[in-house]
Amino acid sequence: MFTRTETRKIRVGKVAVGGGAPVTIQSMTNTKTEDVSATVDQIKRLEDAGCEIVRVAVPDMKAALKLGAIKKRISIPLVADIHFDYRLAVEAASQGVDKLRLNPGNIGSRENVEKVVSAAKKACVPIRIGVNAGSLKAVHGKSGPLARAKSLVDSALEHVKILESFDFKDIAVSLKASDIATTVEAYRLMAQKRNYPLHLGITEAGTLFRGTVKSSAGLGIILYMGLGDTIRVSLTADPVEEIKVARQILQSLALRASGVELVSCPTCSRCEVDLIKITGELEDKISSLRPGKKGKDIKVAVMGCVVNGPGEAREADIGIAGGKNTGLLFENGKPVSKVAPDRWVKTLMGRINRKIKSNK
Repeated sequence: MFTRTETRKIRVGKVAVGGGAPVTIQSMTNTKTEDVSATVDQIKRLEDAGCEIVRVAVPDMKAALKLGAIKKRISIPLVADIHFDYRLAVEAASQGVDKLRLNPGNIGSRENVEKVVSAAKKACVPIRIGVNAGSLKAVHGKSGPLARAKSLVDSALEHVKILESFDFKDIAVSLKASDIATTVEAYRLMAQKRNYPLHLGITEAGTLFRGTVKSSAGLGIILYMGLGDTIRVSLTADPVEEIKVARQILQSLALRASGVELVSCPTCSRCEVDLIKITGELEDKISSLRPGKKGKDIKVAVMGCVVNGPGEAREADIGIAGGKNTGLLFENGKPVSKVAPDRWVKTLMGRINRKIKSNK
């Protein structure tokens, strides 16, 4: 089992990031930030899906002036994403956001950076230095992931040193590229230089399918290296999908419980029930469930035949091993009863909900 690298702890609102705290899940809205109602509605959907920190773009003062109104209507910490204009960062801090995301190198003079740091100190909010390969000229033209990664790290360290020169260390760092190798190397190198908490992501990962695969592969490698304190899965899709993928990545590495761990077989000609339909319906129903106070997943196995089915079902908290037009229900390793395929989902959900209730 891997060991997580311990970093400095920062607080984003009431949420701890780094210092051994659980890896948190983030996303970003795609509404117009100045449209308070639409933005709040989307944030609440993200909250329901399991988002723990949310970021909004602040491209202009019109958006900045709406941050306070948004903040008042949501329950999770709010991060302002700032570029180019230091005044937007100062205003965002005064509006009560919980973190600023910026690149000190693109908001003007040292004097301007100092104004942002002063505002962040006054508001007691951290700053994430977000370095992205797509917008970093030093990376363009570099061949090989290691050379590109070094450019990302060098840029991040320049920004870190600017903040440190103002005696500001309430910092998180991200170093994102759209290719896995560059991103992995960048985080590995950065972890050797500083112990600030790391915000992980594969930027511009792509569509729901491709982005899920790429993000799972890349973030899985970095997390297994013991690095990472908070993650954002970047998908060209509804942001809620980012939360679903992030939860599963963390669950698969036993870094966070998501409520229910679903085990199911890939099906073959021995399967005599419509397992694809059954597991699809079950997955939809369990996606909104959360672990109880004990913080453990309920393992559910849904198997299609008698080869691996009984063993997997017996090893799970709740399981069904399929037979011909039937299934044998197991709970806590013991057979309970036979269940007709059209009642598998209802039966499993009843048992799952009872277990979740007993864990609270």
